[in-house]
Amino acid sequence: MRLASARAFALALLSSLFAASIAQAAEPGEVNVYSYRQPYLINPLFKAFTEETGTKVNVIFAEKGLIERIAAEGRNSPADVLLTVDVGNLTQATDAGIAQPIHSATLEAAIPPAYRDADNEWFGLTRRARVVYASKERVKQNTISYEELADPKWRGKICIRSGQHVYNVALIASMIAAHGEAWTETWLKGVKANLARKPAGDDRLQVKGVYAGECDIAVGNTYYMGVMLQDDKEPEQKEWANSVNILFPNTGDRGTHVNVSGAVVAKYAPHKDNAVKLIEFLASDKSQQMYAEVNNEYPVKEGVPWSKLVQSWGPFKPDPISLNEIAALRKKASELVDKVGFDEGPSS
Repeated sequence: MRLASARAFALALLSSLFAASIAQAAEPGEVNVYSYRQPYLINPLFKAFTEETGTKVNVIFAEKGLIERIAAEGRNSPADVLLTVDVGNLTQATDAGIAQPIHSATLEAAIPPAYRDADNEWFGLTRRARVVYASKERVKQNTISYEELADPKWRGKICIRSGQHVYNVALIASMIAAHGEAWTETWLKGVKANLARKPAGDDRLQVKGVYAGECDIAVGNTYYMGVMLQDDKEPEQKEWANSVNILFPNTGDRGTHVNVSGAVVAKYAPHKDNAVKLIEFLASDKSQQMYAEVNNEYPVKEGVPWSKLVQSWGPFKPDPISLNEIAALRKKASELVDKVGFDEGPSS
């Protein structure tokens, strides 16, 4: 009897422990995010994810150093997901060995191949076009090409941020893809000769340069127009934005260069399943619409409506080239920037 009772007790205990483990596994848990993206944009998405799944999102925001931090933390890193902008930063993460491949039918269905890593180590979540901001007063044409930026008619009339910034490195890489390295070097020398001043500042300051009459055209990302028009803390930026038109380069041929913001799952993610669920959520119709409305970016998922402000800028043809090809040409593009002394300005 005692033996039977002991066996019954042991079975009951095992059953209880098994039930507890199943319950624990069913708990939504948490996910840890390292984010280069700003809190005002990402926090509403995290809140929606938690409300829908019950999973708590812990997030660290920083402007730089997160990739290096994850690499230094190694196997002990608490990071599950890294959120960043530009294919350059995404490939920097994969090159640093901090990402892992993710096989998700949901992500593959939502994100076109041109906007995700060929090895499934990074996934684009939003798109932004690299456009030309043209003075409403001094520029009468309503079309332009990237090739035209080297035309002498623009001598002393172009403002742009550093050629080594990831946004411009990707643009130059797209030119190498379209025309080859030798041609792009000549083109880059022509653009340099047309600069109004030494490259400096962010994209918004290039628009300020047009507003102030320093230059007639500037190169920048589309969503900065939304940032300037909706920035109530710095209302003077609305004046900058209202002084220019957006021209989508190369609409008549290959299309306008497009880049992405995106995500990777950390190599040693302690909550891998929740990490994948979060990225899948960010690629959903709901999140894509939130991205579009909050930051005036283009959804990466086809069929999701653009914000009304973005729609007001008109349609455009995106360059269909895969960002995998752009990423592979970034090193050559960066080397060309240094070779021609682009950041030294027009007089060097």
